[in-house]
Amino acid sequence: MTPENENIGTILVIDDEKIILDLTVIILKNRGYNVHTAADARTGLELIEKVRPEIVMLDYMMPGMDGLGALKEIRTRFPDTYVIMFTGKGSEEIAVEMMKAGASDYILKPFNNKDLIDRIDNILKIRRVELKNRELLREKEFLLAEIAAWNRELEARVEEKTRALQKAQAEIVQAEKLATLGYLSAGMAHEIRNPLNSIALFIQLLKSGMDDPEKNEYIDKCIKEIDRIDGILRKLLDTVKRPKYEIGEVEVDRVIDATLEVFKPQTEQHKIKVVRDYRRIPPAIQADPLEMEQVFSNLFLNAIHEMPSQGTLTVQLDHDDSTMTIRVSDSGKGIPRENLAGIFDPFFTTKNCGTGMGLAVVLRIVKTYFGKIEVEKSDSTGTTFSIRIPLTSA
Repeated sequence: MTPENENIGTILVIDDEKIILDLTVIILKNRGYNVHTAADARTGLELIEKVRPEIVMLDYMMPGMDGLGALKEIRTRFPDTYVIMFTGKGSEEIAVEMMKAGASDYILKPFNNKDLIDRIDNILKIRRVELKNRELLREKEFLLAEIAAWNRELEARVEEKTRALQKAQAEIVQAEKLATLGYLSAGMAHEIRNPLNSIALFIQLLKSGMDDPEKNEYIDKCIKEIDRIDGILRKLLDTVKRPKYEIGEVEVDRVIDATLEVFKPQTEQHKIKVVRDYRRIPPAIQADPLEMEQVFSNLFLNAIHEMPSQGTLTVQLDHDDSTMTIRVSDSGKGIPRENLAGIFDPFFTTKNCGTGMGLAVVLRIVKTYFGKIEVEKSDSTGTTFSIRIPLTSA
């Protein structure tokens, strides 16, 4: 009687007794199995390498490498090959030793033909189930790894979208601040300038009739402070409202060079090395040259302030088909993390002197040209401001 197709497989019999080999081959071939034989363990291991049998029937007592040694090597090198041990010794200790070493079953010699077939059929079924389970476990691990990768990707996307949303929200809040400031500053400038002009006029009248040099000096100081207040008002208005401007072709590299030249005395005084990293010089853009100069003046002034004794001021210039990128870097101590959120706000400053209007003006000008400015990096090695401006107006 031939077994069902699912039970047909390859079996290797390793035994040094020829009669056992011949008998086993007859029984197994009659059942439809593909049978190979070997008279010693070494030859058997070579055959396993070639034919990859589903089951090896292995004698426990053999010359040379014994059955237990061969069993351990088979389980190590060929984990998909299951082993049934032949033994003429039926002690419980030997059976436990064989099963611990990895045997799937053991058969006592002499064996019953039907019992032999039943044992083989049973081990083949167990093997199929275990291999299938092993495959399912591999698939499970693969799927879990894929799910974990998808989760990481999803988390990264959510984080990226959250950052973009926070950035957009911050820009909206900043725009609202500037709009509110614009409304207030226009009214403040009008209300403050009227009495300020009157004060300036009365002081000039006092000065015209004053012969006391000491008192004239006091009056001059008052006039200077009035001019300073008026200058603050102008800066406040410049932050939120575009002053008179004249659009023309502006070559940004030339504006940078000219502005650096203006700051040359300060950079030399503070022993600051200036690096021009002009990778690709962008084409001229339509802009007001004084506004562009104001952008770089404020950024260079901040950078110099961060490097009171030695340092490097780097200006990087580049562009692609649509956008010009300018990076201004210093080698100062960096902006404290708690200050980063407010550096573009009007009146925000950490300097002992200054109005805190510089970066707010820079932001307003950059936005005028549909650009973006951000702190790209700020740590103990310095700060980098990045400006991106479209090559053509939106």
